[in-house]
Amino acid sequence: SITGMIFLNDVRVPLANKLNIKGLKGPFRCLNDARLGISFGSLGAAENCLNTTIDYLDNRKQFNDSLSGKQLVQYKLADMVSEYNLALNASFSVANSVDQNDYFPEMISFVKRNSCQKSLNIARTCRDLLGGNGISKEYNVFRHMSNLETVNTYEGTHDIHSLIIGRYITGKNSF
Repeated sequence: SITGMIFLNDVRVPLANKLNIKGLKGPFRCLNDARLGISFGSLGAAENCLNTTIDYLDNRKQFNDSLSGKQLVQYKLADMVSEYNLALNASFSVANSVDQNDYFPEMISFVKRNSCQKSLNIARTCRDLLGGNGISKEYNVFRHMSNLETVNTYEGTHDIHSLIIGRYITGKNSF
């Protein structure tokens, strides 16, 4: 995606367009909504990487046998599919809590942080399993991996969400 800057100098907003929100509640609510969406969006990229890789491994032959039948490949696939499903279920659980208005904001930080990290790990492993094809345009895994690096950064980095969760766990603000 293209990243840029927008400058709004000497802009006047009519009083009729004023938001009726006091303090930072509005902006933080918007951030949390975006973060929850990111938890699902990053997993969508991971799912595409997994599907692409499984198809590739089924069709790629080495010594007259498909790569999907190899032990190390199956081990890595089992890890990735497990992590994907755990992250997806966690995101669904938090989304359900948000829909029921029975949540706390740190829950959203938890799934945003977790989904982004798991999805990045999945994309990197898929890239590795595809060998040289893992960086080609034909398979899109590298594109997803690059986009996931971006998603991991905006709406709060892995480290920022670690601090938010750490504050929740300890009750101590480290920032």
